[in-house]
Amino acid sequence: MPVKRLLCLLSSLLLLALLCLPAAAAPVPPEISAPSAILMESSTGKILYEKEANTPLPPASVTKIMTILLVAEAIDSGRISLDDMVTASETAASMGGSQIYLEVGESMSVQDLLKAIVVASGNDAATAMAEHIAGSTEGFVALMNQKAEELGMDNTTFVNCHGLDADGHLTTAHDIALMSAELLEKHPWITDYTTIWMDSLRGGAFELANTNKLLRSYTGTTGLKTGSTDLAKYCLSASAVRGDMQLIAVVMAAPSTAERFKSAAQLLDFGFANYEKTVLPVERLAPIPVEGGTLDEVELVCIPDSVTTVLEKGDTRVVDASVTVQQSLTAPVEEGQTVGEVIFRLGETELGRGRIVTAGAVPRRSVLQQFVRYLGMLTMAD
Repeated sequence: MPVKRLLCLLSSLLLLALLCLPAAAAPVPPEISAPSAILMESSTGKILYEKEANTPLPPASVTKIMTILLVAEAIDSGRISLDDMVTASETAASMGGSQIYLEVGESMSVQDLLKAIVVASGNDAATAMAEHIAGSTEGFVALMNQKAEELGMDNTTFVNCHGLDADGHLTTAHDIALMSAELLEKHPWITDYTTIWMDSLRGGAFELANTNKLLRSYTGTTGLKTGSTDLAKYCLSASAVRGDMQLIAVVMAAPSTAERFKSAAQLLDFGFANYEKTVLPVERLAPIPVEGGTLDEVELVCIPDSVTTVLEKGDTRVVDASVTVQQSLTAPVEEGQTVGEVIFRLGETELGRGRIVTAGAVPRRSVLQQFVRYLGMLTMAD
């Protein structure tokens, strides 16, 4: 057989073999023993894994993530400060379960109470802070449910601020991930508290030890909160950072404390090994013609100017950016006026979208300006 013909045959066989190769397999998640779990990227809300993530279950002290979120909001808004002193009520002092043994009338700073809630899961500390912010635990629980509704936590009902078992006190792995992301993204300073391993209160007389053992065993751990009761079993919202990506792994109703930490670590490993954050920039947009304005066109910008998403590592598919913009505008044009949108897609999956707006204002031409313009056009015609 001639060499040229043989080479053609071999090339054809190689091409056929390549065409027959299977597509890259999707990442295989770990086996999780807990009945409910989720893995979410914090800044984008991208869900990387879920197992019965919308099943309502008792959350135990993971409830306190919402309590901490409302405390953080009150601090950042200036309504309270870390140095404010809080006096423990009889209700706060009577709380059971995990506690720092507040006495009726004892005063402690917001900073120390926050530390007690985050690190030691103090039910009495959570109750004292709830009363300080809302005037009563009932009022604070109302705020918790209001915030849950704002965040789209559609399967959550809070009955208390601490997480002790109570009829109707339920949430889901997905909803816990939502409030965890809100806390971490909007109040990043909270990791100064959620990463504390050991500390103390009352001048060193009362020691605190963090219940989140991942702080000592998982690189990059930033928090967040453990919880366990007889009804809820063992729950955890775990967050960790590698590079520029922060993941949240929520595990609910795990059969043991060891299993909740193991499952969370496995989910975080799975996420960091198989996914990465990607910034999709919006290309420069051409200006739009403006009719009847002091300017003939207006520049455009996209809000945001880039879209951040999470993609599988090694995914070589091309991201499509679909831009839709009005063909022209009629003066007056306002700055920031919406004129279109850009949508990023990978295959059939939407990755994100941006709003295209005008970069400046264009007033309508006055009669005099219109006349001067008309004369100019006549001169050019001559």
